Amino acid sequence: MLHLRVIAPADQSAAVADLLADDPGVTHLVVLPGAARQPQGDLILCDVVRERADNVLHGLQQLGVETRGAIAADDVELTLSAAAERAAREAPGSGADAVVWDEVAAKTGEQTELSGTYLVLIVVATMIAGIGVLLDQPILIVGAMVVGPEFGPLAALCVGLARRNGRTVVRSVQALLVGFLAAMLVTVLSTWALTAADLVNRDMLLAERPLTDFIWRPDALSWVVGLLAGVAGMLSLTSKKSGSLVGVLISVTTVPAAANVAVAASYGVWREAGGSALQLMINLCAIVLAGLATLGVQQVWWWYVGRQVDRGRPNATADRPVSPP
Repeated sequence: MLHLRVIAPADQSAAVADLLADDPGVTHLVVLPGAARQPQGDLILCDVVRERADNVLHGLQQLGVETRGAIAADDVELTLSAAAERAAREAPGSGADAVVWDEVAAKTGEQTELSGTYLVLIVVATMIAGIGVLLDQPILIVGAMVVGPEFGPLAALCVGLARRNGRTVVRSVQALLVGFLAAMLVTVLSTWALTAADLVNRDMLLAERPLTDFIWRPDALSWVVGLLAGVAGMLSLTSKKSGSLVGVLISVTTVPAAANVAVAASYGVWREAGGSALQLMINLCAIVLAGLATLGVQQVWWWYVGRQVDRGRPNATADRPVSPP
């Protein structure tokens, strides 16, 4: 469940309370007149099952509550209540599958920031992968995949495109471009430095590397893996299954491909650099396409579920439609 805290202006409080009381997924409704001071208004508290949270938030936004008041939501880890159980039974669908679009947008919006931490992580991950390429060590490749933070901007790009949010799209593309370019540049410099220190050499790149040469040899399966990873990654994000996200990060060779581009370019092995660049582009495009398709299916499904519920509500009115985000 989600716990909602709504500050509603006095002239909107009754409409907000009625909207919440009419929804079958809302319970534990409390109205405290005049309790809010900044901004001023009535404080309204309630719990809502995740299956109905998006519809409820959408209804509050249609009333314009966030313009003069405020809406906040927190996860409820434990609820012991017969009323909550009844609300969960009356709301169709599974809470584990429910998508709260405002929550997803807020979460992914944070991933578009081109912060110092993001740049350090993607640079470090690419450097680790670069060493793994030269040593033909899949353990280092897997480690680099886990460290790499690039799925955050990729997920934000999918959400931005699905919700037609140009600002999020631009910031996500910027984070990806700057991040990967900075990481590859630093990896080129570090490869030259390691070569000068006689720790690695060009022959290591040209030698047989049966465990890691797939990074620069893209094929049809690269698309398959990328598409499947995009579906799994988006589902793990929208359903809060973080354990699945780790598997997604390990399965897609974005950071390793960028590292192989940098290492091959530093030694002038342009054929391998080109193959790695193609692998990188295939995986990025496949993840975005699959992520968009997954979000589209989820939008249509939960829009349909919401309409079915509202049609069965005796107090539902035509001026409170439910539409896809």
